[in-house]
Amino acid sequence: MQKTLANTVTMIGKGVHSGKPARLVIHPASAEYGIWFRRVDITDRNNLIPALYDSVTDTQLCTKLTNEAGVDISTVEHLMAALAGTGVQNALIEIDGPEVPIMDGSSLPFVRSIMNAGVQELDAPVRAIRVLKEVSIQFGETVATLKPSDTLEIDFSIDFDDQAIGKQQKNLEMANGAFVRELSNCRTFCQRKDVDALHAVGLGQGGGLDNAIIVDGGSVLNPEGFRHDDECVRHKMLDALGDLALAGAPILGKYIGVRSGHRATNLLLRELFSTVGAWEMVVCDDAQTEMLPGAHIENADMRLSA
Repeated sequence: MQKTLANTVTMIGKGVHSGKPARLVIHPASAEYGIWFRRVDITDRNNLIPALYDSVTDTQLCTKLTNEAGVDISTVEHLMAALAGTGVQNALIEIDGPEVPIMDGSSLPFVRSIMNAGVQELDAPVRAIRVLKEVSIQFGETVATLKPSDTLEIDFSIDFDDQAIGKQQKNLEMANGAFVRELSNCRTFCQRKDVDALHAVGLGQGGGLDNAIIVDGGSVLNPEGFRHDDECVRHKMLDALGDLALAGAPILGKYIGVRSGHRATNLLLRELFSTVGAWEMVVCDDAQTEMLPGAHIENADMRLSA
């Protein structure tokens, strides 16, 4: 069955790019509601923003959503990954600023808050988007692909000049609490050489070692180091799940990302939904529900935490 939160969640933090503080409240919602953001600091026009792929207006280092009135909310991907990874399909997210708080740079604070609040079933079946034939997009060295699969599977590879990251590849099926256990505590990262450039264009104003991994050649500047040896590729998988969640329903398909990111994943969803015969909406039976990311999260091992 579809799910929502059992109780309201409140979180306070700052935006990694804007540096602006924000108070975020996740409310339970009814079946078929979907995920919506409401900018409560804006009252002179429509302040509701749908969490859908066709509302994405910017993908420079984060995912930004904008409604028809020009009201936007940015850096939604970590929260969207947490909702998808805990099986929450319906929620209203109220926020009093332009950017979702970065917290510790991962999805873990959101996951912990959702699990502490509890998840409840609603009186409607889950519908999923089943990929029927392969679709792919490519630009430069970036490739993103969706293939048919019985579950959501993510296969990701990255290649960075910094020796601290280098080449990394990982493949995971998202069922059985895999997101909560394997990916949720993996933080965003950047290269030290890019920090000044980010600041010059007004990004990264709230970033620091408390909410991002910063690497410099072969060194990790964070005193605690990595949470996983391959934390960087795991975080890219986390981002991919959050961006895929903007499809509006769970996906049954295999996502393959090569040097991929927010732009590629959004373009891939647009390609999927514009390709005749590439997908269908299915009402999930028991077997399919077992293969969704939110299944069996209560059994996920949360010892690897912030």
